Amino acid sequence: MRMRRVVVMGPPGSGKSTLARNLGARFGLPVFHLDQFYWRPGWIEAPATVFGAEVERIAGLPAWVIDGNYPDTIAPRFRAADTAIYLDVPSWLFMSRIAWRILTNYGRVRADAAPGCAEWLDLAFLRFAWSWNRTQRGRNLALVESFPGRKVILRSRIDRRRFCAALRRGIGSSITDPA
Repeated sequence: MRMRRVVVMGPPGSGKSTLARNLGARFGLPVFHLDQFYWRPGWIEAPATVFGAEVERIAGLPAWVIDGNYPDTIAPRFRAADTAIYLDVPSWLFMSRIAWRILTNYGRVRADAAPGCAEWLDLAFLRFAWSWNRTQRGRNLALVESFPGRKVILRSRIDRRRFCAALRRGIGSSITDPA
């Protein structure tokens, strides 16, 4: 069984977008970063109904990799997906990645960000990210565990390297959970 519809979840700064791009390249799948549909220029949230309809539309496509959490829109993605991946990384790691991302991209719009949403130092976002493993991790892991298809939980850099190496060797479809 090939990966044709893949949901990638995890904390901010965990590497969701990078993994999504790598999976898209490996399997020839279009990649959708949900942040690009959730945010409007100037970091304004899209109306929930508009965002939900866009997620439904994307989930209805024949193939994709979707990067992002947004639990309120998980149902259409999980109904269509064959694989759910959760990047379960420690807070110190994703916070250091977020800091690096801010330092190296400050004032610029990243490729996986919404148009008009330049990288900046957002203290509310940093507080949200720092509390992720305490407040969001359990719920998101439970969502992934409830997913009826192939589940992959990557808990360390070693897990991720093994997973990516297996994909390069062409056996990614046989991986169920490297942890």
